[in-house]
Amino acid sequence: MSETPVKQQSTAAFYGQSVASFAVAMAAAAIGIYRLDANAWVRAFLAIAVLYLVTSAFTLAKVIRDRQEAGQIVSRVDQARLEKLLAEHDPFEKTPERPH
Repeated sequence: MSETPVKQQSTAAFYGQSVASFAVAMAAAAIGIYRLDANAWVRAFLAIAVLYLVTSAFTLAKVIRDRQEAGQIVSRVDQARLEKLLAEHDPFEKTPERPH
């Protein structure tokens, strides 16, 4: 059968940069909403909207990743079936004559 591809992992630096970037963005949004010259209801609405946006982004990223992984699994199953058919096929096997 074919070799199993190694699952690519993010580097520690990329992971750290991603976490730091997320933290800075959330802090900037929180400070901006807190210091906004508006009614408390407006600030609360914006805070809830930001939190909803963040959870939606995480959910979307997970769904995209899951669909990609499912596609890879189907592709590997199809490849395994093809390899099995090719391994079992004998091109020199005699086939019975068909009447005309």
